Amino acid sequence: MPATIKTPEEIEKMRIAGALAAEVLVLLDDIVKPGITTLDIDTFVHDHIVKVQNGIPATLGYHGFTGSCCTSINQVVCHGIPGDAKVLKDGDIINIDVTVIKDGFHGDTSKMYFVGTAKPHLKRLVDVTQECMYKAIALVRPGARLGDIGAVIQQHAEKNNYSVVREYCGHGIGATFHEEPQVLHYGKPDTGFTLKEGMTFTIEPMINQGARHVKLLGDGWTVITKDRKPSAQWEHTLLVTADGYEILTYRDQENFPRTGRA
Repeated sequence: MPATIKTPEEIEKMRIAGALAAEVLVLLDDIVKPGITTLDIDTFVHDHIVKVQNGIPATLGYHGFTGSCCTSINQVVCHGIPGDAKVLKDGDIINIDVTVIKDGFHGDTSKMYFVGTAKPHLKRLVDVTQECMYKAIALVRPGARLGDIGAVIQQHAEKNNYSVVREYCGHGIGATFHEEPQVLHYGKPDTGFTLKEGMTFTIEPMINQGARHVKLLGDGWTVITKDRKPSAQWEHTLLVTADGYEILTYRDQENFPRTGRA
């Protein structure tokens, strides 16, 4: 199935869904602390989306997933399942991935959080991963190619002696949670799908401190690094505009422009 080009009305709905997802991540700044469980986080996310935003948490029940968000701690790369036995400890890092459905459209975003005191080597991993995402976003415009996005992520990660997870990638998004195209976080410039105005998709690099290899646990969801070294991830939903990009899941706390021109 080809990538869908969104109408102005659909784009406006995606802006709303994206803003709601971003709002949840901002509110979690005051929730994520040593001693709480990932189930506590999930309960907060669920209640805010359903009771305050009158939205739907897209992950709940998605192919059997049991959480209203994904909570991935330390060596968990992605799709961590919230639970009452998973207690956050001082020095942990955690990625919280939230997708809100509002009026039939999705806003998908994730953010890294430091639990208590940030350890310097983990802060560097988290910062470089965010830089990878921003460098990729800056390239988004009509006529750019997906290989450009993957290449700049891979180059920046590997320049900093990190590795890029290859088994999981970004994706088109809209009325459907996962659409075409797939957005790889590695690759060669000037290859792959050509971006067009009106496309919406996620960029969500997963960067490992150690080797790139991952393992899927027996629960069928949780992905960890094979060498058990930490991993980080950031994610935004993007719109290709007439001459650049718009971040649909932008948070005002970010030191990066919401929109950009080629």
